[in-house]
Formats: sequence, structure tokens, C-alpha cells
Amino acid sequence: MILEEIRQKVRRGRYHISFTHTEKLRRRQITVKELEEAISKGEIIEDYPHDPRRASCLVLGFTHVGRPLHLVCSKVEEEVIIITAYEPSLDEWEEDLRTRRK
Repeated sequence: MILEEIRQKVRRGRYHISFTHTEKLRRRQITVKELEEAISKGEIIEDYPHDPRRASCLVLGFTHVGRPLHLVCSKVEEEVIIITAYEPSLDEWEEDLRTRRK
């Protein structure tokens, strides 16, 4: 997936959050504004071109207050789907938040 294309679609409001994960985002206290901020400044850290559900990628981005977020994004036709988002845990990720712990 191409990050600039994801950013443009999010800026234009051409995205939606996967219905199955909206409750998880609420429990994680992640707002729509934070999702948009993280994507606008984010980078793709993993690409999943062969995901059985559809090609997707993992974006690492930060909010304006420095909160790190991981977002799994996919593209369907002319929209981006935010499949899920979470604050990465140092139990699973190295301190750079880009590298999975072994």
C-alpha cells in the first residue's frame, strides 16, 4: 500500500473504521482525531500484501501530544478502512515501536 494515498483519503474523509473494532477503540480511548493525526505523520512499518481478508499495512504514527499509535489500514475501492488501532506495548515491540520483539 502507498502511504501518501492513505493520507490523502483520510484527509478527504474517504475512510471508515471497521465496525468490529469501534468498541475496542472506545475502550482504548482512541479518538477519530488521534487516528487522523497518527496517519498524517505516520509511516508504514509492516506490509501485509497477502492477508487473506485483503491487502493491508501497519502504520506507526504519533498524535500531536506524542502518543504512539499502530493502525492497521486497508484500501477498498476508493476508501481506506482502518481495521484496528492500538497503542503499541513494549512487551511486544522494541523501544523504536517499529520492530517486533522476538
